[in-house]
Amino acid sequence: MDRLRLLQVGAGAMGRAWLDTIARNSDVELVGLVDLDLDLAHRVNEEQQGAPVPVAASLSELTELTGAEAVVNVTVPAAHNPVNEEALRAGLPVLCEKPIAPTVAEAQYIARVAEETGQLLMISQSRRYLNQFTALCETAAALGPISVVSCEFAKAPHFGGFREEMAFPLLLDMAIHQFDSARALLGEDPVAVYCESYNPGWSWFAGDAAASAIFEFPGGARFVFNGSWVSPGLETPWHSRWRVGAERGTVLWDGENAPETGDPRRSVEVGDAPQEIAGSLAEFVRCVRTGAASSTPASSNVHSLAMVEAAVRSGTAKRRVELAEILGYGSSFKS
Repeated sequence: MDRLRLLQVGAGAMGRAWLDTIARNSDVELVGLVDLDLDLAHRVNEEQQGAPVPVAASLSELTELTGAEAVVNVTVPAAHNPVNEEALRAGLPVLCEKPIAPTVAEAQYIARVAEETGQLLMISQSRRYLNQFTALCETAAALGPISVVSCEFAKAPHFGGFREEMAFPLLLDMAIHQFDSARALLGEDPVAVYCESYNPGWSWFAGDAAASAIFEFPGGARFVFNGSWVSPGLETPWHSRWRVGAERGTVLWDGENAPETGDPRRSVEVGDAPQEIAGSLAEFVRCVRTGAASSTPASSNVHSLAMVEAAVRSGTAKRRVELAEILGYGSSFKS
């Protein structure tokens, strides 16, 4: 089968990572690079492409010229919707970096556009494509109904720049990874959350760099998140530490090694599928080529972003917040 012809929009730091990933995937071919900063795009094109591709400042300039079949959107979140909508209405499926959009309302809008056009809009929630996380999900599923999932995240990064000026840097910039992973583990969407967001006195962040949240799920399970970006010493891995309690046992994942159950009769096997954004790209190609359903279509990923907005609202209002407040009672977006 011919390689899937891709246009990439965005040539920044994350864009470079995607270019490397595309170059390593034999099922795809980069046919064009788009960025508003043409000087940057030309420089990246020359530095990273063995055979430089056409460059432009807009998607429309390259769509017909290159015979593109799909788009990889690696722009900043505020630019996601305009790029995604242009591509979808041009008949091109899109693989978009997370978050789907800056707000749930914008995410719901672009999910409707995807449904109207009949094109795939898949969100790259790269943490789902970790072989150890896949093993965690499969092992937990074999233990019966889950009662509680707990996640501990503790790091102390000095980013500088916009993250250190945000009002809720941990929740807005990081927690969607863990929140989306919890949805994958439990296989359903939460109905409510109580969150306390705070900023220790020694924090170098202007906004709240720590949070604790309890999400309620319709089956009765709870997801407990305890996270901090100002916890130096004995830090967790970036993938966090996880504990899943189920009817017939418990499974632990330290974020670095194979999950374990403590039961010598129950071995945990870890696969070797493509991981992180390489895994996202591999699934995207498979879905475009076969019509198979994606695990992270826009219509479902709306719920991961809604968890972030609900946690922020709860932390601000100091009360339990139902996800329906964020999604709207008539929401048609399902997992």
